[in-house]
Amino acid sequence: MSERSLAPSAYENLLRDEFLDNLDEELEMELDDARLDALAAEPASGDTDRRSYFRELLRLQSELVKLQDWVVEHKLKVVVLFEGRDAAGKGGAIKRITQRLNPRVCRVAALPAPSDRERTQWYFQRYIAHLPAGGEIVLFDRSWYNRAGVERVMGFCSDDEYEEFFRSVPEFERMLIRSGIVLIKYWFSITDEEQNRRFLARIHDPLKQWKLSPMDLESRRRWEAYTKAKELMLERTHIAEAPWWIVEAVDKKRARLNCIHHLLTQIPYRDIEREPVHLPERVHHADYLRNPVPPEMFVPAVY
Repeated sequence: MSERSLAPSAYENLLRDEFLDNLDEELEMELDDARLDALAAEPASGDTDRRSYFRELLRLQSELVKLQDWVVEHKLKVVVLFEGRDAAGKGGAIKRITQRLNPRVCRVAALPAPSDRERTQWYFQRYIAHLPAGGEIVLFDRSWYNRAGVERVMGFCSDDEYEEFFRSVPEFERMLIRSGIVLIKYWFSITDEEQNRRFLARIHDPLKQWKLSPMDLESRRRWEAYTKAKELMLERTHIAEAPWWIVEAVDKKRARLNCIHHLLTQIPYRDIEREPVHLPERVHHADYLRNPVPPEMFVPAVY
């Protein structure tokens, strides 16, 4: 059925239904947030009005699509680092950024703990494999800054390896930038009380308990050690070529909007003019007969 064969009102209804269906994923995520708030000891305070949030999020996501087109058209290479404490909201922000984008253009790199082989490599080596080619955006959900955070606090690296990281990382990032990579670094900042609230919500939610690893729970106990490590990391790696940007993340919705808005300001872009897209008429052949599908191949219609 082509769009021309539909009456205007029927075609408009189809478009409306498709648009509403596209919103469902975001609504589901928002309901998930509300459920977590209900499970927490204290509800989130100062939460952004939902209607305003949705309106602005959709506007910003439409701008992200324009930015994506610009990146592809001009073969830009973009790397965005997302760092912060456990439960700071990095994952939620990343989901909203990638939600409307082409996964072939914008992808997420979330590396597991290094293997025995990777531990013997140059520290930055396993991250290099995930860097973008021209026309790509890579969002790192945690990055090479693991060494300055969890590895330091949990004793997974030596003092010499820790110091070598601080000697190397400014030059490593300058090298990336000289190669033409756009590098943007975000730290999501939450309070002691807010992290405690979010951890409690996850503990009591069977759908979210998988997010709480033993490492996460230990990070809660070592809040002060992580604070000292973070402060030193920001002090020693905040360079002119690749500065840190702090996202106030106690209010998750404001954090997402502010992060996306700021990201859009970091890469000058404009609309890419394209030829209008027209859906071609399907070719029909008089001798074509569609083969029947055996009933046992269908997924049972339980719903």
